[in-house]
Amino acid sequence: MQPLNNKTIGNLPDTVRVPRYDRSGLTPGIVHIGVGNFHRAHQSWYLHRLFDAGLDQDWAIIGAGVRAFDAAQRDKLLAQDCLTTLIELDPSGTSAEVVGSMIGYLPIEEGNAALIAKIAEPRIRIVSLTVTEGGYYIHPATKAFDADNPDIRQDAATPDRPRTAFGAIIAALKQRRDRGIGPLTLMSCDNLQGNGAILRQTVVSLARLSDPELADWIGERCSFPNSMVDCIVPATGPKEIALAEQIGIADQVPVTHENFRQWVIEDDFCAGRPEWDKAGATFTDHVHDYERMKIRLLNAGHQLLANSAEVLSVPTISAAMDHPLIGAFFRKTASREIAPHVAAVPDMPPEAYIDLISKRFSNPAIVDTTRRVAFDGSSRHTGFVLPTIRDALAAGAPIQGLALGEAAWARMCAGTREDGSEIEPNDPFWADLVATAREARTRPHAWLEQSHTYGAIANDAGFAEAFDHWLKMIWNDGLETALTFYLSGS
Repeated sequence: MQPLNNKTIGNLPDTVRVPRYDRSGLTPGIVHIGVGNFHRAHQSWYLHRLFDAGLDQDWAIIGAGVRAFDAAQRDKLLAQDCLTTLIELDPSGTSAEVVGSMIGYLPIEEGNAALIAKIAEPRIRIVSLTVTEGGYYIHPATKAFDADNPDIRQDAATPDRPRTAFGAIIAALKQRRDRGIGPLTLMSCDNLQGNGAILRQTVVSLARLSDPELADWIGERCSFPNSMVDCIVPATGPKEIALAEQIGIADQVPVTHENFRQWVIEDDFCAGRPEWDKAGATFTDHVHDYERMKIRLLNAGHQLLANSAEVLSVPTISAAMDHPLIGAFFRKTASREIAPHVAAVPDMPPEAYIDLISKRFSNPAIVDTTRRVAFDGSSRHTGFVLPTIRDALAAGAPIQGLALGEAAWARMCAGTREDGSEIEPNDPFWADLVATAREARTRPHAWLEQSHTYGAIANDAGFAEAFDHWLKMIWNDGLETALTFYLSGS
């Protein structure tokens, strides 16, 4: 077994695909903030494959983070020269590939001086981010910028020593403007519909709190392309590290992933870009249609599966799909209540997409835990599920399955499964959610009264009645009874 680093990469087993390019000749063009598993299996891989083809080798990635917990990840990656083993898990077999498109990782420090200095360098032309759906300081119900957040207030008061990634970006853009270096592209790679527009709102709004002229310059000169990203990437733990060892690689931070990737990008880059399309990405003016399909069917479907599975002690998404009630609940709700509000994209009508994601969700080789998928439901429900509920209510369309899904989330947030086991905290607002979920056991409307989540949905009598019906049934008779009742309806 070989430790993973530049010196040993040529000695890895022949079955492992390794970089076909000279990493010493790469130069950076991108700073990526949030070097988690998804980034390393997705954006980093597309760039790596371009490098393999001898293209765009002045676009290598410098990793970055702004939270204290990023430091441990940085240490592990630097110890192996920022190389990552990607392990593709498919029922037909396992394959491994070492990705080398990231060539450095900035220090994690208060004030983010190193990050600011790196973004201010002329050769950096893109700053990309994966900071989770809830990381953009937006109000979950109104989608407006949350100027009252303590982190935001701190950055507005001390813009030269920012706490957030967005504050660091703004400080670097100020230097670029003042030095005549010019703007760059800011690109979100998170699962948010209109993620570029949301990133623009956060950056420009934060800048305006301390420097309105700079805010105007950023809004006018920088570009914020929307994008849609997709690849199921489980968390890494001892099992994944052991799997890498079985292949013959000592990698402390390997990444497992499914045999599917998709990246759809709006072609709006003010300072140039890599030719990601030559590695399989899609550039289009219709990103929002792809986003809508993926977010409303795949991401919302994930919540329908994971919340129900947590309540019923089903540990993984593939097991949830195999469950005779949970899997059928997902498919019926997706087909009858979500798909009617989703437009087709080229070569992919909504029903065909449901078939595709059903196959992907059912992959038993992907051990994607229900706990991981259910994480941060306060952001994921507001971003993935509730938009469809609003559209359905406006159209007078069916919402029973969607209401049942919300009731399953409320039941999950009570903090115990039906077998009596405890559900560990799994949301930034877990304590508040648990208190509200327990009140909702006897007064279901208490859950909908979370105005920051549900907004006007709580005032819709039809939805409130459906939610009340399902939550009472879940508590009185069990979730399986509620799922059976829903599935037996027309």
